[in-house]
Amino acid sequence: MAAADSRDSTAPLLQPLADRDSSTAVQKYDSLTKMGGFLVSLLVPLLFSYIFRNRKKGKLRGVPAEVDGDGAIVMRSYHFPSPVEMPFEGASTLAYLFEKSCKKHGYVPLLGSRKLISRETEFSPEGRSFEKLHLGKYDWINYARAFERACNFASGLVELGHERGERAAIFAETRAEWLIALHGCFRRNITVVTIYASLGEEALAHSLNETEASTVICDRKQLGKLIDISTQLDTVKRVVYMEDEGTTYEPSLSGGSSSWTVLSMSRVEILGQERPVDADLPVAADVAVIMYTSGSTGLPKGVMMTHGNVVATVAAVMKIVPGLGNKDIYLAYLPLAHILELAAEAVMVAVGCAIGYGSPFTLTDTSPKIKKGTQGDASMLGPTLMTAVPAILDRVRDGVRKKVDATGGISKRLFDIAYNRRLAAIEGSWLGAWGLEKLVWDVLVFRKIRAVLGGHIRGLLSGGAPLSGDTQRFINICLGAPIGQGYGLTETCAGGTFSEWDDTTVGRVGPPLPCSYVKLIDWEEGGYLTGDSPMPRGEIAIGGPNVTLGYFKNKEKTEEVYKVDERGMRWFYTGDIGRFHPDGCLEIIDRKKDIVKLQHGEYVSLGKVEATLSTSNYVDNIMVHADPFHSYCVALITPSCQALESWAEKQGVVYKDFSDLCEKGETIKEVQSSILKVGKSAKLDKFEIPAKIKLLPDPWTPESGLVTAALKLKREVIKKTFAEELNKLYD
Repeated sequence: MAAADSRDSTAPLLQPLADRDSSTAVQKYDSLTKMGGFLVSLLVPLLFSYIFRNRKKGKLRGVPAEVDGDGAIVMRSYHFPSPVEMPFEGASTLAYLFEKSCKKHGYVPLLGSRKLISRETEFSPEGRSFEKLHLGKYDWINYARAFERACNFASGLVELGHERGERAAIFAETRAEWLIALHGCFRRNITVVTIYASLGEEALAHSLNETEASTVICDRKQLGKLIDISTQLDTVKRVVYMEDEGTTYEPSLSGGSSSWTVLSMSRVEILGQERPVDADLPVAADVAVIMYTSGSTGLPKGVMMTHGNVVATVAAVMKIVPGLGNKDIYLAYLPLAHILELAAEAVMVAVGCAIGYGSPFTLTDTSPKIKKGTQGDASMLGPTLMTAVPAILDRVRDGVRKKVDATGGISKRLFDIAYNRRLAAIEGSWLGAWGLEKLVWDVLVFRKIRAVLGGHIRGLLSGGAPLSGDTQRFINICLGAPIGQGYGLTETCAGGTFSEWDDTTVGRVGPPLPCSYVKLIDWEEGGYLTGDSPMPRGEIAIGGPNVTLGYFKNKEKTEEVYKVDERGMRWFYTGDIGRFHPDGCLEIIDRKKDIVKLQHGEYVSLGKVEATLSTSNYVDNIMVHADPFHSYCVALITPSCQALESWAEKQGVVYKDFSDLCEKGETIKEVQSSILKVGKSAKLDKFEIPAKIKLLPDPWTPESGLVTAALKLKREVIKKTFAEELNKLYD
């Protein structure tokens, strides 16, 4: 009882203590729960980010191939054990693909061209004249009509007297009639010689005479060039010119060859319609195209491509690019005489896409030939797919950056935040901008940027030269679409490697295309070996059904760079240096021709240095020059007019014109300081960064002959043109 009383007496005292302990426990539990929730919210995204990153890193894209070789490391596509040759059974020629697609997609729009409303001339304050175009909407012809026109053109060529076995050359800017003429020739198994519209007179005459072309198909502008060199042309009998809209142009052959038959393309089509002939279709082994390179060194070489070669690349691209079909719209503006554009348009035709034609000078609303208030090609067309060369993407990047910097204030701050948040996400962090936040940034910041290229881009292909990682990431974030960086050459029909769309890494060119094997071979002289760690390195060779026959009438050069292995596989030795990443992707790291040894034995890779320094805001184009008799390198730079004039205005620099600005000591010092900063940031060695520079006010264009149609440097031409300037830099 007493014990019971004792317990009862202490109960009131113990109850508050129990309540207090219970309350404290609950508080501690709530605190721990909140802390745990916080930790979970922090750790789960990090865990998913880690898993996501490692899954991406661990995904195989290329795997070793069992191919006999010269001690080389060979890779193939992970998804295709052997090279693909055709997109489907029987589709072994470009002629077959075109006919099949035209019959399948008859009333789907195929070729679109903008209506020319007017041409005007504007003058700058300095008195320089500029042509401005007022362009309307796109007019379209469908697949059925395009096929009909190609058939009529083929018959018209026969009526003109073009005989079996004779070659035809296309010498024109990219446009719808170019593709119609090409497929018209294929209907009669005519080998087409493709020639850049920017080619000089000597190279033009060389290309036509070497191939003994009897028919030349050109546009109005190039017809004048042909007439100027008519006395140098040995085999030309017929010239077919493409009319310009709104002009009644009858060419005069005064001073030219009176033996030529000259007719408009529309007239040739009418002749063919009146007197149709049966098709004489090619087979896979027939030569479809002799494509003349842009001649970055010496006279251009003609690469012989069979129908089977080009179709292999087309088939490979069709198999790896997701969702290609007749809902896509492709903007065509690169030279069709370049294999990148020709192969891209062949893919678009094969899958039923619409192709809208434009030009680099009318591409956007602010392009140099677009009249103020007129929409550029991209804005008017709203493409979903585009190809581009790195130089053009660099200009898009620089243009956006300059506009953002010039705007400043809250707009610049928002852009920087949005860019960095999306960069974190693309690099694999779940703490970056995903989902709703991504949508917000797209609406607030990136929508206006995407409108520059029409606002509907879902994918870009970059080729022709290495694309810098900075530009690749910038375009990817700002346009919200993957950039498939590819690697190939004219000699491989643009086939080689291609970045897969889910690969968010930069600086690489992807795994081998399904049509190609890619191997690395030791180059001991340059110190690149397949046994190098952590990644094998060496000269790149490409093998497969896309590798071409060789150079036209140039057996010696063909035997130098083309080899056939024991299994009969044909290989092209590129002269480029690459390395394989663990997932089978290729990275281009150097080029044999671009390496120069300086006076004290240091090696300078000119292309690598140029690619690095071109990211300076002041640099529009740059050529680095190294001389074995000196211990330093120098550079010729065409500066960005907008960036340099903006700097001059802020600094109060007085100048008469842009040429005068480029000569001023403070200007040279500013640009020199900029490239030094960029070089150090990229960890270039001191001897790699140009010790002296020369600023050249006039841009390098294909028309000036200083760069190719793909905007690659014509190094030897530039050195010859500016020999005096280079010599002074070494004084």
